[in-house]
Amino acid sequence: MPRIKRHCNFCGREEAPGLLLLSGLDGYICSECVAQASRVLEEMAESERKKKAQELKQSELPKPRQIKEFLDQYVIGQDEAKRYLSVSVYNHYKRLMQVDNGDNVEIEKSNIIMVGATGTGKTLLARTIAKMLKVPFTIVDATVLTEAGYVGEDIESILTRLLQVADYDVKAAERGIVFIDEIDKIARKGDTPSITRDVSGEGVQQGLLKLLEGSVVLVPPQGGRKHPEQKMIPVNTQNILFICGGAFDGIERKIAQRLNTHVVGYGNVENAFRLDKNNMMQYIAPQDLKSYGLIPEIIGRMPVLTYLEPLSRDALRSILTEPKNAIIKQYVKLFEMDGVKLTFDPAVFDFIIDKAVEYRLGARGLRSIVETIMMDAMYEIPSTRKKTFNVTLDYATAQLDKSNLNRLKAE
Repeated sequence: MPRIKRHCNFCGREEAPGLLLLSGLDGYICSECVAQASRVLEEMAESERKKKAQELKQSELPKPRQIKEFLDQYVIGQDEAKRYLSVSVYNHYKRLMQVDNGDNVEIEKSNIIMVGATGTGKTLLARTIAKMLKVPFTIVDATVLTEAGYVGEDIESILTRLLQVADYDVKAAERGIVFIDEIDKIARKGDTPSITRDVSGEGVQQGLLKLLEGSVVLVPPQGGRKHPEQKMIPVNTQNILFICGGAFDGIERKIAQRLNTHVVGYGNVENAFRLDKNNMMQYIAPQDLKSYGLIPEIIGRMPVLTYLEPLSRDALRSILTEPKNAIIKQYVKLFEMDGVKLTFDPAVFDFIIDKAVEYRLGARGLRSIVETIMMDAMYEIPSTRKKTFNVTLDYATAQLDKSNLNRLKAE
């Protein structure tokens, strides 16, 4: 009697080599149908997840105070910048939930620009706040941007990154947040409009205008120039919040010049002496950004201007040891993975801070110094049977003296 071939009760395929049939109570299902059903369920779950993410409820939103408290766990100090950032992100959420009730009041977005010396925490603030956001978030570097047709990346590549983060869900991307780092690097070369091509300065600023003000931009999904045949994706930037950050090296001189021109009369001279010359950044105003090289149209589309304070010795000490992701905790963790308990003498921390202040590299300099001190230990100890390692002041001094890091000393 010939053997009856089994078949899939869903698609009707007969049993064959390479086709697995799974048996149930009253029938069979093949591996192809199982895979297809799995894909359908995943797509449904992803669609439901995105739908829930878009249906933001005000009661579920993190309040500005909660956002700042979250930032406090990772970023030391900079309370002023945190407050501005927390309020702007919260207002961005509320703007997305705005319902037209006929009163014709439309909340406009408030793009932000953060100014602060290198190593004060601009990029860290952006990366940290991205951890708790309910909308797509991406960080892009302005230094690689050029005018269309020149070597470098087109302005639209900013939105390409946002689309990639949002898994090419255009609706989600249109509600996202973009952090543009190193915005000061696209300042024009002089305070007057250029009569020649400034392809990585004023030209980029002109290109950014359409993104910041809100318009429909045709975005290449894989980047602009390598795939000219690709179909462009229209993205409306009206609801995308832009946060810009830059060191603006030397802008303190522009601020000082502006404040000095306002000193007229004995009373104003007396007030001038009350200025905190160690933190001129706190007196920054939009006209200083214009003097530095940002065009007025760009400044006008970033109405929220805040600053980051220079880091004091106490702040540097806290950054070194206190945050959840503190530099010292990272090295302790690295040694712990090799079964070694790493400890530091308290005097070593003061030594590291002294050098960071001397090199004028801010918090970023702390990591360079600690890395230099720990390099030999990280090279040797994994090959030994040591279970503990204590870093003393003498050891730290000797390691730094034999390195080239001392050449970073500020002149």
